[in-house]
Amino acid sequence: MGFVLGTPAVAACYFAAGRLGLMRQLVVDGVVVTPIWPPTGVALACLLLFGMRSWPGIALGALAVVMSITSIQPAVIGTLVGNTAAPVCAYYLLRRVGFRTDLARLRDGVELVFLGALTAMLVSATAGAGLLVLTGKLAGSGFWLVWSTWWAGDAMGVLIVTPVLLVLRRAHWPPRTPRWKEAVGLTLIACGIVPFATHSSVSLLFLVYPLLIWAALRFQLAGSMLCALFASVMATVAATEQVGPFARLTGVEVMIKLQAFNGAMALTALLLSAVITEQLNTRRSVEQACQELVAVLEHLTAAESPQGRSPLDATADADDKR
Repeated sequence: MGFVLGTPAVAACYFAAGRLGLMRQLVVDGVVVTPIWPPTGVALACLLLFGMRSWPGIALGALAVVMSITSIQPAVIGTLVGNTAAPVCAYYLLRRVGFRTDLARLRDGVELVFLGALTAMLVSATAGAGLLVLTGKLAGSGFWLVWSTWWAGDAMGVLIVTPVLLVLRRAHWPPRTPRWKEAVGLTLIACGIVPFATHSSVSLLFLVYPLLIWAALRFQLAGSMLCALFASVMATVAATEQVGPFARLTGVEVMIKLQAFNGAMALTALLLSAVITEQLNTRRSVEQACQELVAVLEHLTAAESPQGRSPLDATADADDKR
């Protein structure tokens, strides 16, 4: 992707993700926050796929999102810097440890969680919440609550959105899977169970986990992360409307419950699918090694005499005749 065309494309994707994220908001200590901030996931995916030439597009996209809701102010400039620097830090941290975008190893999933999401997103949360305090828009007593909420929203964007985009990058259409009937069945069941679990007055969020396990076992990362994305969106809708298991809770309690659910679900889907993929790749490697060994044995057999007897057998028969 060239710089001239790539920068506007990245900016447009970032802006679209930002507008989607702003559709669902919560008020925590008088500050409006988003439970999931998808642009962080979009930004990190672009950096991982296209390299550092994507950062101007990220900065332009962040500026466009901010200008769509407010005017340029000192606190806003700090937010722009933090939202650009956080995915860049995540990119460099992941590159340093040899992260692979196919997420085919358990270590890749662990690195994305602890370096890409939990560590790097400290930058944007600290810059955003800190400048709100410095400019007087947030009391010092509310710093840690807003900071933790900001950090969790950015981290959830990485955990849920980035793996989906990395999967879609390698996807083929139509999907090359012999299990399309099972995939359709899983989709229909998820479309029935997930909205019910996230909107029921009875706390039934645990019903999502069997679907995640089924998707991970049969369709690996593509199935589990798409299922997790759908469940996260439905849970966020229920949380912002304060219905179902999120009814009669304060804004802080809603945020804690939602982020705990989204975090646990994303970790389950990402790490379980990584373990299964790694085991399948190991099995394929063993099978390939066995096939190569069989080929070597067949080659040695073909090197025997035309009568199907080796030269050693022919020498032994000659000795017997003497």
